[in-house]
Amino acid sequence: MKTLIIAEAGVNHNGSEQLAFELVDAAYNAGVDIVKFQTFKAINLVTATARQADYQIENTKKVESQLAMLSRLELSYEFHHELVEYCQKFGIEFLSTAFDSESLDFLVNDLGLKRLKIPSGELTNAPLVLQHAKTGADLIVSTGMATLAEVESALGVIAFGYLSQEDIEPSIDAFQQAYFSGQGQALLKEKVTLLHCTTEYPAPLKDINLKAMDTLAAAFKLEVGYSDHSAGILVPIVAVARGAKIIEKHFTLDKNMEGPDHKASLEPDELQAMVEGIRNAELIIGDGIKGPRPSEVKNIVIARKSLVAAKSIALGELFSEENLTIKRPGNGASPYQYWELINTKSEKPYQEGEVILG
Repeated sequence: MKTLIIAEAGVNHNGSEQLAFELVDAAYNAGVDIVKFQTFKAINLVTATARQADYQIENTKKVESQLAMLSRLELSYEFHHELVEYCQKFGIEFLSTAFDSESLDFLVNDLGLKRLKIPSGELTNAPLVLQHAKTGADLIVSTGMATLAEVESALGVIAFGYLSQEDIEPSIDAFQQAYFSGQGQALLKEKVTLLHCTTEYPAPLKDINLKAMDTLAAAFKLEVGYSDHSAGILVPIVAVARGAKIIEKHFTLDKNMEGPDHKASLEPDELQAMVEGIRNAELIIGDGIKGPRPSEVKNIVIARKSLVAAKSIALGELFSEENLTIKRPGNGASPYQYWELINTKSEKPYQEGEVILG
């Protein structure tokens, strides 16, 4: 199965429409499947006093409120339409993460998105998670910072939303009942992919913990992927080798640009190298069928062995331990026939070193 590769432009356009177009160009040229942005109204997302994360202060070299920072990074709803059309021209899927209810409504009802992404920070925002599920869209759910219990709670909300039980009031009990129902489980398996994630920018290698993908898959029996915030391209390639079905990775046009996420992002040539690395990893992983691969077949006769006459053998002479040996090439009787031939008569004469016919 081909890994779905999402190039996360996020807010690396710095609020510039031209940069947003150039990010689509770079994503397309790198060969990714999806280019993803972020859709929000800053005033709906944070309070006026919400502080920046440490990495945001470090990367922007500026101490200010999240509201001030995010207000500069908004893309207008009107421009989203242009961005979608631009992506369609290239045949690359447009995706965006909604961080508030109004933005989600816009993505679904105005832009018509059929696939949505729930970011790690919204996993515990049950009303917004429920709104996502009620759209009926396929959901990619990031799980950075989350415990298994928190992931299960979110999946309960999603199952409830998918079931569209309008006659039942949302509640923790209702979410649990939806989650444990056969229909709820079937809908989750059909429509939800979980992404393991480490919510730090850049994420230190000691905190990546890719085995958590195995834990998520075993706990919830859903497809899993990986949203990467580490430096470089090694971790996403390893994640694919461990079974990730989706890879999401931030990218930028220039890591030295001003903004909170540029330094933890890939530049276009690195993004292309990541895509190539993932596609090579898929080739290396293969189909799991153990048998001679096409490139091996020609070497079977050369590398394997046959029964060979250790000395001259006359017509009708009995094969024995003394007149049989095993040598290359492998175009004669298989060594597995050694015991069958012992004490049986040779049907033809053999010269010393001649391959015994099977």
